[in-house]
Amino acid sequence: MTTTYRLESQPWMLAEETQRVIEALSPQGQDVRFVGGCVRDAMLGREIKDIDIATPDHPETVIKLLEAGKIKAIPTGLDHGTITAVCNHQVFEITTLRLDVETDGRHATVTYTDNWEEDAARRDLTMNALSCRLDGTVFDPFGGVEDLREHRVRFVGDAETRIEEDALRLLRFFRFQAWYGTDVFDQEGVSAAKAKTHMLKGLSAERIHSELMKLLSAPNPLPVLRTMQENQIFSSFLPEVRSVDCLAAFISLEGRRDPLVRLIALLEGGKANEKVTIPDRLRFSTAEKQHFLSLIKPEYEIDSSTEEMLFKEALYRIGAGLVSDLLRLQMARDGVNFSDENACSRAKTIEEWRPVFFPLQGRDLIQSGVEPGPKMGRLLKATENWWIEQSFKPDQEQCLDYALKI
Repeated sequence: MTTTYRLESQPWMLAEETQRVIEALSPQGQDVRFVGGCVRDAMLGREIKDIDIATPDHPETVIKLLEAGKIKAIPTGLDHGTITAVCNHQVFEITTLRLDVETDGRHATVTYTDNWEEDAARRDLTMNALSCRLDGTVFDPFGGVEDLREHRVRFVGDAETRIEEDALRLLRFFRFQAWYGTDVFDQEGVSAAKAKTHMLKGLSAERIHSELMKLLSAPNPLPVLRTMQENQIFSSFLPEVRSVDCLAAFISLEGRRDPLVRLIALLEGGKANEKVTIPDRLRFSTAEKQHFLSLIKPEYEIDSSTEEMLFKEALYRIGAGLVSDLLRLQMARDGVNFSDENACSRAKTIEEWRPVFFPLQGRDLIQSGVEPGPKMGRLLKATENWWIEQSFKPDQEQCLDYALKI
């Protein structure tokens, strides 16, 4: 039985763009509602990221209605009934109410319906099955509001059935637990996830990568990660995870919340050569792969006892962000915190560091009569090393004098 609640009007609901889209979709009084994350987060008073809308009208009708309202319509997911509307640069995802006809754990064949409870029943979690009209009436067919209030993450209906329909829901269960739950888990959900872990092998690496990064971005993912490790959830896609202890220590030290660096801490205990395949295996972007490899095979070995001049050289050559990550990761491995005088001093050096630039260039040497070629390259390198040893203080003229003397 569906329970109704009242949501106070939200700025995003009152926005001109939202009003225009809803008006365009309901010229004959169609029951058009907000669904998904915007309803869930609004009920909790959290910031809204995306505005998703559901309608009983078929996609072709949705396109005609939007165009009649002079709103751009993009058929981004026509096969699954999804149209993207763009109004004054605001994006709305509009999906026709659906039923799953057939699922294989990765993809679903859908048919359309005009029954809101049937559409809600195909969703993964109770908190994601809420819908809301523009007037603030919230429809809750599966107890999602109460689950939100109790910080309880629970599947709609039978947990194993929901996972069998789409194996990604297994990871979404843990991701939502990290963002919306506590350290108390729905045991039916955990048991179902453990029983269906093998299904993760059928998912694309891109989908797993996305969920993993979102999970690691949570303010405190440790209770979830511990539960996943204890129940062998990582075995199908990240068997390198052996313990969360290093990550727990790292989170207490981290200066910024970076899921990729957290992943390095989570992988502590294995050999670097075992980890180098992870970026390709999980389809990291080029930038992510480069950052990942620079952390597991760093150019500089950084810890709280690194000699100050070498520490500053690393800051100059690889940047304060990477040095900070390397320092904190090693501190977590060594069990060192910022009560340690050396660690505190190194952290202060990072905080006070401002980028510096080597003042001498090849054209300066050419103008002084040095022929281009390997010799000039060696002169520049030797001079740069000397400039670093001098704490980056010599100016261009002093660097040029030094280079010409050698």
